[in-house]
Amino acid sequence: MVAINLDKLELLYEGKAKEVYKTGSSAAYIVHYKDDATAFNGEKHDIIFGKGVLNNKISSFFFELLKNEGVPTHFIRREDDRNQLVLTLDILPLEVIVRNIAAGSMAKRFGIEEGTSLKHPILEFCYKNDALGDPFANESQITAFGWATQEQLDGIKAIAMKVNSILTTFLATKNITLVDFKLEFGLHDGALLLGDEISPDTCRFWDSKTGEKLDKDRFRRDLGNIEDAYKEMLFRLTGEKA
Repeated sequence: MVAINLDKLELLYEGKAKEVYKTGSSAAYIVHYKDDATAFNGEKHDIIFGKGVLNNKISSFFFELLKNEGVPTHFIRREDDRNQLVLTLDILPLEVIVRNIAAGSMAKRFGIEEGTSLKHPILEFCYKNDALGDPFANESQITAFGWATQEQLDGIKAIAMKVNSILTTFLATKNITLVDFKLEFGLHDGALLLGDEISPDTCRFWDSKTGEKLDKDRFRRDLGNIEDAYKEMLFRLTGEKA
């Protein structure tokens, strides 16, 4: 793979962990993965060398897996270690969270012991707005404020549950438990597509036997060995030793 010269591209957007660049095509963007690690809406920040490379490879693997299972995504291909080519998206201002096991903020919110298995997956929506702390939103609020239509929400729910089924089944073969994860969606020529990334930054991955955390909770909770956990995830998924 030939590395992309980002200096020749126009920066469209910079987020906490990624940059988005325009390309020569009006239908495609370049997504560049950075080494920045953030938590608590950016209040905690650090640089973890190589994290962007690991997340790019892991996310690309998951998008390929989902595309092969018929999930509509923005992913076109991985260009090099840090960059993906993706379809342009008009992002819906929603974070879509799927939970299989009580953990993190949900466990605290309801006073449930972390690690408690749920009787069925829980799907939550948040309004994507850092200044407001990404508040929870129900379907009635989402449609009333015009953040998404009911048809789009129905599509999001169906895709999110399909993604959950595909990933939990696959990861079980790698001795990994998918605790919960965050998805984002957007529109490309009117079609609803899964976007953003699927990585240890956006998912909780636990070793199925030991319960060891292989995700960003190692950064959030100052557990250490963050880069090693991400490397372990890549190795289990692809056999590649970073």
